[in-house]
Amino acid sequence: MKLNFIFGLLFSVVALQMKGAGGTPEGLPPFVRFPGLEQEVYITRDTCKSVEGRFPGFSPFFVIYPDKPCDASEAAALTDELGIAFYAHTYSGTVCVVNPLGKEYDAVKDLEAYKNFLNKMRVFTNLKIIGVGKGATFVNKAIAAHAGAVAGIVSLNGRPAKTVEGAAPVPAFIAGTHSRQVAATYILQNQAELVRKENGLACYVNRKEPLQQVVVSANKYISLKEAFAEAWKTLLCKNYRFNNYEHTWYTGAQFDQYGTYELEPYIMPEDWGIIRRVMKKDLIGTGDFLWYEFHPEATLKAEKASVPLLLLLHGNNNDPRTQAETSGFIELAAEENFIVAELEWQGNGYAPMGLDGIEQVVYHLLKTYPQIDPSRVYAEGLSAGAATATGLGIRKSHVFAAVGAQSAGLTPDRYMFGYNGEALMNEAMQKRGSVETAYFSVTGTDDEVVPFVSENNWRTNAFFCAWTAYQTMNGMEVSSQPDFSKDATFGMALKDREVISTNKRVTMEAGVLYKGDIPLIKVVAVNDYGHWNFKPDARLMWDFMKQFSRDPRTKKLVYNRR
Repeated sequence: MKLNFIFGLLFSVVALQMKGAGGTPEGLPPFVRFPGLEQEVYITRDTCKSVEGRFPGFSPFFVIYPDKPCDASEAAALTDELGIAFYAHTYSGTVCVVNPLGKEYDAVKDLEAYKNFLNKMRVFTNLKIIGVGKGATFVNKAIAAHAGAVAGIVSLNGRPAKTVEGAAPVPAFIAGTHSRQVAATYILQNQAELVRKENGLACYVNRKEPLQQVVVSANKYISLKEAFAEAWKTLLCKNYRFNNYEHTWYTGAQFDQYGTYELEPYIMPEDWGIIRRVMKKDLIGTGDFLWYEFHPEATLKAEKASVPLLLLLHGNNNDPRTQAETSGFIELAAEENFIVAELEWQGNGYAPMGLDGIEQVVYHLLKTYPQIDPSRVYAEGLSAGAATATGLGIRKSHVFAAVGAQSAGLTPDRYMFGYNGEALMNEAMQKRGSVETAYFSVTGTDDEVVPFVSENNWRTNAFFCAWTAYQTMNGMEVSSQPDFSKDATFGMALKDREVISTNKRVTMEAGVLYKGDIPLIKVVAVNDYGHWNFKPDARLMWDFMKQFSRDPRTKKLVYNRR
């Protein structure tokens, strides 16, 4: 995947013009001029190098429109006055201060400059727009009506705007003068209703999409730092914005190219009662392994062998926090009290694990945390991590009761990620009739990185090959080739066939392959979706996997009927 390359572009932009840089916000590098833009824009960002921090791919990108034009030093002073540096550092964020083209904001010209700025960025997922004074008025009157890619707006001491019919909803925090009048437009835009008033704040929420919120402060004299702290706590930390519709998000997009971006929850484990631990240990004498653990508080004192364990495996050369922060499983862990560990399985500065190393991490976790149930160990991955999870379910079938794969499967004719697809198929053949592992497969139908199965690609298609490998090992009838007259999407006769609606623009199609009365393989297609996680399918995957356990003594798969 191209994820690290995209992030590298942003780092390069920041570094291009270090000469002549201005002031330094507390805890952040100096502001530098953003190159290639007509207006003056000053930018700084956290280094994102600490493994203790957060995943930078969906970190907040704070864009400030000031009350009056700023040079680099004034941009730093305004950032300090808002208190943003703490959040940028804690959450691996970026801060931009965007000046008007002229001495004052022009609603038409500066809106075009805003669009050009986003086109220059191409990839943006957690865009937070902060307007102060006249900058807030510009945001309210111009950007708010074109905020389909904006994850949140903070309007401080701005003037109200008229409602624009058809404007995309955007979460907003309003404070200072004219706050009630300013908020009225955002409330209507988000189709939000008042749900509570407390501590001088009124919170309006859309009943169908709770991330569409408007929070209004009654304090007209609140300081910028106090206002931003309230905005972060009540609104900005809740979500990011994401568009994987009919393309793959990290390949980039032009302004409004794929329509309104989806609102997605931004994980805040500490607010959900989850303790995160960063672990570095040499388990097999090859150097330190790196992994992240997520422990819901209820699991820390749970009874022996009572808590499931889920391993997460990131995509090819991705940041090792990718799956934890974008798959939806940390949210589920908070709800259902299972332990999650995301592994830096490829190494990337640490020792690569390989399938044997992953197995040793499981044994280490079982010894370290006796509350983990050794019969309920599962693995899930994205892209290359999905291919690796698929391999684990075959080669390490004695460890895992079920595995899940998002956006990849098994490539039969290539040696990748520490194993060969042909060798895994041979192992599946040898185990046929004596070993079973439950398998969950999900992908987007518009995935261009690992394409979905079709009449033209099925012989080497990663998904179809994975399905047949698990049919083979599980002792099921094996699909020799897809038959799209039986199912126009999957090419296999499936049971429990369904189309699942979501609160997104896409639907999911799902079906199950049974062995007798046991649902051993579940396949899901996310329509019109690119190469990435789709958070709503995490619930489907977990509900499927948790039906299975593996007897620690006999190593036989057990189906626990719900």
